[in-house]
Amino acid sequence: MSKNIYVGNLPFQATEDELRAAFSEFGEVISVKLITDRETGRPRGFGFVEIEDAGADDAVQAMNGASFGGRTLKVNEARPRPQRW
Repeated sequence: MSKNIYVGNLPFQATEDELRAAFSEFGEVISVKLITDRETGRPRGFGFVEIEDAGADDAVQAMNGASFGGRTLKVNEARPRPQRW
């Protein structure tokens, strides 16, 4: 089982590999997705990390408020996206 974690306030130059490395100490990272603007393709400063359930809570506690690339991360368990009409 795995959990999806929201990671906000990322530096715009952050890469998926850097994020994977930062979260890998808490458990197996299944996937990393950095969100980009649809029109410009530029990073939006947040993303999602899917990590094994066992280390997910530890990762949220340890990484929330941590410094990453000179910015303070905002990390919490991802909520389902609201349905659009």
